[in-house]
Amino acid sequence: QVQLVESGGGSVQAGGSLRLSCAVSGYSVSSGVLMAWFRQAPGKEREGVAAVDGFDSIRYADSVKGRFTISKDNAQNTLDLQMNSLKPEDSAMYYCARSVYSRSVLWYDRGTYNFWGQGTQVTVSS
Repeated sequence: QVQLVESGGGSVQAGGSLRLSCAVSGYSVSSGVLMAWFRQAPGKEREGVAAVDGFDSIRYADSVKGRFTISKDNAQNTLDLQMNSLKPEDSAMYYCARSVYSRSVLWYDRGTYNFWGQGTQVTVSS
């Protein structure tokens, strides 16, 4: 049974950093599937933030390029998201997601993913 559990959210001031972690059970993060981080702010659509596919290719939303880094920790079996230079507009609930596909051009589309965590809240104050 696939389970994804996010942690690491919190409240920070603009310019600060947070590291999110998604603890994975039921499969290995090195198993070659597409995984991603999404976020959803109140009243907005859930949007793809970053993804790593089964070939370890990485994609980022333009809004976070150069500030966020997605990575897999095979030893801990986690998917992590290092977030630096945070801005108030980064405030949202952040979700970890897993696809049944190894890769997809629609990595940013929530419909590509079959499994989701419960989310962790990130709040950035100005």
